[in-house]
Amino acid sequence: MTDFLLELRSEEIPARMQAGARAELEKLFRARMAAAGLAVGDLTIWSTPRRLALIAKDLPDATAAVSEELKGPRTSAPPQALDGFLRKTGLTQDRLEDRDGVYFAVIDKPGRATGDVLAEAIPAIVRAFAWPKSMRWGRDSANSDSLRWVRPLSGIVALFGERLIACEVGRISVGFATRGHRFHCPGEITIGSAADYADKLRACHVIVDQEERARIIREGAAKVAVDAGLTLVEDEGLVVENAGLTEWPVPLLGRFDETFLDVPPEVIQLTARVNQKYFVVTGADGRLANGFVCTANIAASDGGAAIVAGNRKVLAARLSDARFFWEQDQKKTLKQHAEKLANITFHEKLGTVADKVERVAKLARWLVEEGIVAPSCVPAQAGTQGGHAPASADASSGPPPSRGNTEVSRKELADQAERAARLAKADLVTEMVGEFPELQGLMGGYYARAEGLPDAVADAIRDHYKPVGQGDDVPTAPVTVAVALADKLDTLVGFFGWEMWPTGSKDPFALRRAALSILSTLSVNQIRVGLRQLVGAAAHWHLEVLPEHKRDDFVAAMRETTIDFFIDRLKVQQREAGVRHDLIDAVFALGGESDLVRLLARVQALQAFMATDDGANLLAGYKRAANILKQAGEVTDAAAATPPTDADAALLAALGAAEPAAAAAVAAEHFTDAMAALATLRAPIDAFFEGVMVNDPDPAVRAYRLGLLARFTGAVHGVADFSKIEG
Repeated sequence: MTDFLLELRSEEIPARMQAGARAELEKLFRARMAAAGLAVGDLTIWSTPRRLALIAKDLPDATAAVSEELKGPRTSAPPQALDGFLRKTGLTQDRLEDRDGVYFAVIDKPGRATGDVLAEAIPAIVRAFAWPKSMRWGRDSANSDSLRWVRPLSGIVALFGERLIACEVGRISVGFATRGHRFHCPGEITIGSAADYADKLRACHVIVDQEERARIIREGAAKVAVDAGLTLVEDEGLVVENAGLTEWPVPLLGRFDETFLDVPPEVIQLTARVNQKYFVVTGADGRLANGFVCTANIAASDGGAAIVAGNRKVLAARLSDARFFWEQDQKKTLKQHAEKLANITFHEKLGTVADKVERVAKLARWLVEEGIVAPSCVPAQAGTQGGHAPASADASSGPPPSRGNTEVSRKELADQAERAARLAKADLVTEMVGEFPELQGLMGGYYARAEGLPDAVADAIRDHYKPVGQGDDVPTAPVTVAVALADKLDTLVGFFGWEMWPTGSKDPFALRRAALSILSTLSVNQIRVGLRQLVGAAAHWHLEVLPEHKRDDFVAAMRETTIDFFIDRLKVQQREAGVRHDLIDAVFALGGESDLVRLLARVQALQAFMATDDGANLLAGYKRAANILKQAGEVTDAAAATPPTDADAALLAALGAAEPAAAAAVAAEHFTDAMAALATLRAPIDAFFEGVMVNDPDPAVRAYRLGLLARFTGAVHGVADFSKIEG
């Protein structure tokens, strides 16, 4: 058994491509070896900015001999068929086997030397390598068949044990020589085998293991910060990126002018991170300090002083630009910035960003005025619903709940929500967001606060995009909730109205994320409103500005399609939280239930019930009853007749008690109590099926018992549609 080493050396490989390149190298190598019949165990794959390396341990010296069996024509077939088969196999007729009138050829293939297999595999792997971007170079670059690589490929090392695998790829011959660090050890290094590869390169200031380089950066950056009385702001993505940019990482601490700290800390961090790949640090007070940590790719003789000085100058220039943007943007109010939104197209069918802002502002105000978003931060109480929808909306719930004498605060909240919505997108046209799109919303909040707008308005502008992903904070401040919901509802309904919904893995407008964000906001804040009502309200503001001849196109099947989309997203969200999707279907199938808070409460109670023996047995009884009723067809109500047996009487009595108890519990949203009421039916329905024959020869008895079963399934359906439950 022998170890194999492959190194593919090139000019600098972008850090963002290195992880994918390691995976691609492993995939291609394993595929080639499997095709040749070589078993491959664990692989070690490393990357640096200048090389990809693979080590495969304990490869056999040769592939195993194999015997291949081919079925040929029948012995009675024409001679031409036999001649063709013989040419295909390279055998003579006397070497064929006759098995029940059919010729078979057994071809023994001897094993191949692993070195020969590798010599064929290396060029194939290099030429098949898939890079996100690649290039041709040199005198052959005009030829479309010439070698492509991410950067010019300069050398290949391929050793099986201590033996060179002789082959050539695009005029590059495999050899024993590689190169060390570009500055510390630029000359050639002779590699003897896989065993000494990493050590020889380390001696020449190249750490080939990307995980080791990441650890050096992670620990070294934290240490230089602590040594200066500071704390490193951890950033694992930046650790990985710096590990992909260096072969001999040396973290160094630098300082920048304190006056730059007048700029928002997120701007400083983003400037340092995105433009320069620097870490930032905080002081003892937890606030951003005027320090940065850069990662050098050299062990400098002066301890890195010159490197730090150079990086300080570059960062100072970047921060000067950021401060200029910060100061220039504040020369206009957000309202003045917002005037430019009319020049930006949101979507050709949905108008400009200014048009969207107008719709969102009206919807945000409506959410507050109708009591859906309460003036208090305390979520609405269970059992209440939102208010009336606009005239064209699908008003699926009653009037707003009574919240006492809150009309003044409600009006203030509505004014703030509308104001925040009208200014929320204004920072899109600022210099700062133009430079750093990641700061949209955040900068609007800073600018709003700087011009003296109320904190609630500034916070809503800052946070109205939230939550933007799993684990992100869900807004709870009333103004922010109103604007966040309105913004995402407008987007979702707008695109669905024009049938631009996600398909497969494609979601160019992030509609799945918008739906999940809406669901999270409603759930966390316990907002009591029907999804149909929200969708109808959002559609109202779209229809208000559409020409009449286009309105039918917009609303056709939009509402139910959007609701179905919400339910699909809810299943995804709840599945990750451990909730079964079939239980959501069981509750939603009852119809008329689009209050998310109530739906989830019912689902959670149902899931807990189905985990019990009573739940499982009741489900079995329900399915049996449903099957009998399905076969019976139309069932008449015979409940007024005298029960034929004690089992009939027991089930009738149990239904008489369970039905009103379950209905009352559901009405009061005490869903656990509703499940408990259903649980009382378990023993009577079991006894019923054990003690009676439903399809009794007597038509009257049969009708009576079918009526009991119909009443039983109806009682269960008052809580959930058990036909949707799996199991």
